[in-house]
Amino acid sequence: MQTRKDSTGTALCSLAALAGLTHSCTQKEAQVVPAEGTRPNIIYIMSDDHAYQAISAYGDPVGKLAPTPNIDRLANEGMRFQRSFVENSISSPSRACLITGLYSSHHGQRMLDEGIDSTRTFVSELMQQAGYQTAMIGKWHLKTTPKGFDYYHTFDDQGTYWNPVFRGNTTNNEWRREEGYATRLVTQHTKEFLDNRDKSKPFFVLMHHKAPHRAWLPDTTYLGMYDQTTFALPPTFYDDYSDRGEAAHRQEMHIVKDMRLGLDLKVDTLYDDLQMDKLITDWYRMNDDQKEAYIRYYGPRREAFRSANMTPEELGVWKYQAYLRDYLATIHSVDESVGEIYDYLKANNLLDNTIIIYDSDQGFYMGEHGWFDKRFMYEVSLRTPLLIRYPKSIPAGTVNTDLVQNIDFAPTFLALAGAEQPEYMKGLPLTRVFDGPKHDDWRKSIYYHYYDYPAWHMVRRHDGVRTDRYKLIHFYRSDVEAALTPRFGIADTPVDYYELYDLQNDPDELHSIYGKPGTEKITAELMQLLKDYRMELEQDEY
Repeated sequence: MQTRKDSTGTALCSLAALAGLTHSCTQKEAQVVPAEGTRPNIIYIMSDDHAYQAISAYGDPVGKLAPTPNIDRLANEGMRFQRSFVENSISSPSRACLITGLYSSHHGQRMLDEGIDSTRTFVSELMQQAGYQTAMIGKWHLKTTPKGFDYYHTFDDQGTYWNPVFRGNTTNNEWRREEGYATRLVTQHTKEFLDNRDKSKPFFVLMHHKAPHRAWLPDTTYLGMYDQTTFALPPTFYDDYSDRGEAAHRQEMHIVKDMRLGLDLKVDTLYDDLQMDKLITDWYRMNDDQKEAYIRYYGPRREAFRSANMTPEELGVWKYQAYLRDYLATIHSVDESVGEIYDYLKANNLLDNTIIIYDSDQGFYMGEHGWFDKRFMYEVSLRTPLLIRYPKSIPAGTVNTDLVQNIDFAPTFLALAGAEQPEYMKGLPLTRVFDGPKHDDWRKSIYYHYYDYPAWHMVRRHDGVRTDRYKLIHFYRSDVEAALTPRFGIADTPVDYYELYDLQNDPDELHSIYGKPGTEKITAELMQLLKDYRMELEQDEY
């Protein structure tokens, strides 16, 4: 590609330069290449919908009331990333970014119902070629058989919390039901792989939990563990979206109006008798002991709810408390799992030479703006937790504030393996930022694109760019969208508008300043940056 100039005069050479790197044409020069025999083992742990607010190391009030000591230990002994983002805030597209190192427009999995382009090279295949023994355990969710893995043992689709079915290369690729709680089973199978691995090779393990995905079914051991805890409402809980466009007003992810009493909160006033099969999504999968435990807990919750005669405002607060109590109880099991893996590595003398990464497939709303779920480019959905422990390269207790993204994981794995990063991967190896909190030669912006509309929660399609201080979002209507909306029984409204946020002065993104006097210069710069990303990524809609 020929060198060109952006609106601020920065030379561009590939997408990395577009993002603002000062020496992107030679980015591989700074890449870590471990000496032979010193390559680390890698365990990448991904949870599903785990908000950074729900990790106590991030200091949010919710995390302080529901601590995660084992996940925190990774931060205390390694690096906590303050600005880790996704390229598309929804499960399968995010996972496809991880496994390919590509943007959604290139890996094919732009929406949940699409499938990843399985002709693309997966990073697991490159890790095999680099001499690693590879494993994938838990939630795969990419509508294709895992490839590049010496061992895989994965859920059917989303997986279930209770007694899930797995298939893998040890089951002749046949689905088999297993008794137990999903988080515990994923942990068990990970340790089984480690027990039986080829000890002559370093290992590369993707360990993917279902939790804390909707509908937040805790292990029976932890039902009600936060019932005596009252969580403060977020300051933006009663947001009226007065300074934002139609997308914020017409979403269907509001705790008060959209969170379901049955599916989400396990109570319902429509049935005179207690019908748990109408309330618990996994009811028909559960054994008698599991059902009995759920009846003992959710039965009294339902009766208390039915007799409370709450006002609409009281109902909203009750929904919020019930939601957080179930959600955080599922996270307790994930935190326990992280501790179990840490202890296993320590007991088997693997801890010092194993890099442990903890991440989520996207951010998640915990009442901010009155919402649950994800999808938006607004900060709470865009931002994920990211914690990395690797004492050989990362000083304990380091806090990083660089703009990192999930397209960076595949390049990071390859850098740790001493393997060359393919030119088609546009991400940057995080090994370059292991030595400190912030780097002048790192990217200065990220690109985001959400495509999945019309679909669950009805968040409009949008793309945008985020820099250190500003965020520009474009909400739009596509031709595909216009054809699909009749299936949802809605009158589709054409949208084509921008929102602009000053994250320094408005971190909660309450007031779009797009079109306001004094914003002309930054708006022009961000519009040009967005245009450059679209051109570089060959976007076919926006």
